[in-house]
Amino acid sequence: MTQMVTALVRLRSALQAAELPLDLAGVEAARDSRRAMIDQLEDYVIPRLMTLDAPLLTVVGGSTGAGKSTLVNSLVGHRVTTPGVLRPTTRSPVLVHHPDDAAWFGQDRLLPDLARVTHSTNDPAALQLVATTAVPAGLAVLDAPDVDSVEERNRQLAAQLLAAADLWLFVTSAARYADQVPWGFLKQAAERSTAVAVVLDRTPEDAVATVSSHLARMLASRGLKDSPLFTVAEGPVDEEGLLPPAHVAPVRAWLENLAGDTAARAAVVQQTLEGAVRDVARRSHPVADAVAEQARATGTLHDDVDRAHDEAVDAVNRACADGTLLRGEVLARWQEFVGTGDLLRSLETKVGWLRDRVVSAVKGKPRQAEQVTVAVESGLETLILEHAEAAAERAESAWRQSPAGRALLERGDRDLGRASRDLRRQTERAVREWQSDVLEMVRTEGADKRSTARFLAFGVNGLSVALMVVVFASTAGVTGTEVGIAGGSAVLGQKLLEAVFGDQAVRRLAERAKRSLDQRLRALLEGERARFTDLLDEQGLAPGAAERLREAARKVDDQRFAARRHGGVAAPPQTTQERTT
Repeated sequence: MTQMVTALVRLRSALQAAELPLDLAGVEAARDSRRAMIDQLEDYVIPRLMTLDAPLLTVVGGSTGAGKSTLVNSLVGHRVTTPGVLRPTTRSPVLVHHPDDAAWFGQDRLLPDLARVTHSTNDPAALQLVATTAVPAGLAVLDAPDVDSVEERNRQLAAQLLAAADLWLFVTSAARYADQVPWGFLKQAAERSTAVAVVLDRTPEDAVATVSSHLARMLASRGLKDSPLFTVAEGPVDEEGLLPPAHVAPVRAWLENLAGDTAARAAVVQQTLEGAVRDVARRSHPVADAVAEQARATGTLHDDVDRAHDEAVDAVNRACADGTLLRGEVLARWQEFVGTGDLLRSLETKVGWLRDRVVSAVKGKPRQAEQVTVAVESGLETLILEHAEAAAERAESAWRQSPAGRALLERGDRDLGRASRDLRRQTERAVREWQSDVLEMVRTEGADKRSTARFLAFGVNGLSVALMVVVFASTAGVTGTEVGIAGGSAVLGQKLLEAVFGDQAVRRLAERAKRSLDQRLRALLEGERARFTDLLDEQGLAPGAAERLREAARKVDDQRFAARRHGGVAAPPQTTQERTT
């Protein structure tokens, strides 16, 4: 028994972790099923397994106007629950029990989420307890709301209470016995092997035989042929609203006999409890399938976001390495720094330029180096922002192609189709930090060359902008024949740096500067990507939740099959003497 309780507690935990936040096809049914299973485990299965000696709980349920409250009052012999005059009737459920059984119905046992009260109330979140000796010890009767109430809260509560019952006393009438909603509940009872007795109430005496025969055939055809069927003829009620005792005598006698027969009562509990355990384990697998589908959908949405932002990273990296940035304003300011005319024209056809000739040709001043820096900063910022905007548009567009993605976009309060408002400021800071990093690389590398003529000719700022130019044309090639001004500019930058630091040092500096830029670029676009992925992570999908739910359901089945060899899941533990004989 302890092993079964442990397995069911783990199943409940697995169901609680099996979130279904994405609006996929069929998810509402899976959500309802999951919620109902958690409720039944908490309200009935686990508490009942831990208290097998508790009184038999009989829940009186049925259609609107079937006379449930009148029947309960008549069975007890005095008014304990108020019949509804206006529909829908909104009040708390009423549980009637013998005074000696009061300890069984504390809040730590049956239906723990319902507050306990001892007075009449309209609060559906409360359970009204009525102790009376008119109910035999070992039996409790609970008057539930209408299963077909127009109030959704009443319908939900009725379903919750019926799922917590050892026995259903299902009440219908000649006018309502063929209604669809009650039969939906009776179908569930048949599927779960729940113990059910049916009361045909408020039936004219001349129609009792005809209606009861038809109802019996309907019960048999729907798997409930063994369910007792009682008829309560229509008749006058007294000043307390009670039917004549003779009208309810067969139902009352049957319940009293059941309460007084320990074996019969245990058999009812065994039947309902074992059916509930089997049903919860079985229904867990479709929920696990739904959770797995949520994980697949989440993976697809993640892939959409990754693809869009990876493309942006690649595009910016290409533009930062193929000479794209060495055009326009950057190229103009760089040419002002290094000088134009014969020097750059000759670089188009003659790469083997002597370092000393390159050095002597440069006319750059500190102010012109600063202008190159500003142009680089502006060009990089524009490039990054453009591609971040494009990535946001692509990711949002991909999400809008799926119902789950559309629902997430509509549910969030963020404009994900545009780059974040703070990105421009972040980009400006990141580019300036990168330029400072490049400046520090040059300063550190030239620590022992600061007094040389070549170092002094360019200064730290001039050498820094040369390094940036080399980084922005790192795939343009610096040893072969160059074509275009951008390529020539890169060669010139390379030669300037080599004149001061040497070939190997320049390659190392260029690699470090490129890596530093790439890291900052990825950090910026990772922040943009996170706007989408954080929204997915907020949905609470736990990795591996589907498989953990399936495994928990299998463990319950294993314990159920083992228990059946020893008399069923509700069988009391064997004594030492019973185990040895």
